[in-house]
Amino acid sequence: MVKDQVQVVAALGCRRAVLVGASMGGGTSLVAAGEDHIAATALVLVDVAPRMEPEGVVKIQAFMQQRPEGFNSLDEIADAIASYQPHRKRPKNLAGLAKNVRLGENGKYHWHWDPRFRPTRHDMAKRRDRLEVCAGKLRLPTLLVRGALSDVLSEAGAEEFRKLCPHTEYVNVTSAGHMVAGDRNDIFGNAVIEFLVRVVPPVRAL
Repeated sequence: MVKDQVQVVAALGCRRAVLVGASMGGGTSLVAAGEDHIAATALVLVDVAPRMEPEGVVKIQAFMQQRPEGFNSLDEIADAIASYQPHRKRPKNLAGLAKNVRLGENGKYHWHWDPRFRPTRHDMAKRRDRLEVCAGKLRLPTLLVRGALSDVLSEAGAEEFRKLCPHTEYVNVTSAGHMVAGDRNDIFGNAVIEFLVRVVPPVRAL
């Protein structure tokens, strides 16, 4: 995935790339920046750090693995999301869920990730060691955003990351779980924009 990320940045011609990643994408971005695969100007990690809570990881893997054959309706998708995130209010109008899925030729809805992809149990200790080394090497502006209700990244896990990377800025979003942007996109968006405008000011054409 790091190799894929390198190719995407190269294809976009980004000379001032900012890496913003949640969960798996955050881990990928941490490795890309920490191992100097990408010369990023800033890094935003969303509910991810070297220390992750095993029970929360198992739960999200189970969520991703359900219904590989697809969902029959947006209502079934809403049920799946509600079972994973009971704290989130079920939307009355389900049309907005359509952006989170794609409609297959068979008429069934699938998540945007490749249905052939299956999260697997990795060696969590090996993963943690690698990410800790990467965290300790970070010198670029870094923001860690955590969902206060998350069962994947605990407050203790966030504190450990901040010790590994002392210059990290930290935002703990109340009433948000692991999927921070989906739960409180207003707070998440404002926090990220404020951070990036300050540490990576946009270049204005003369």
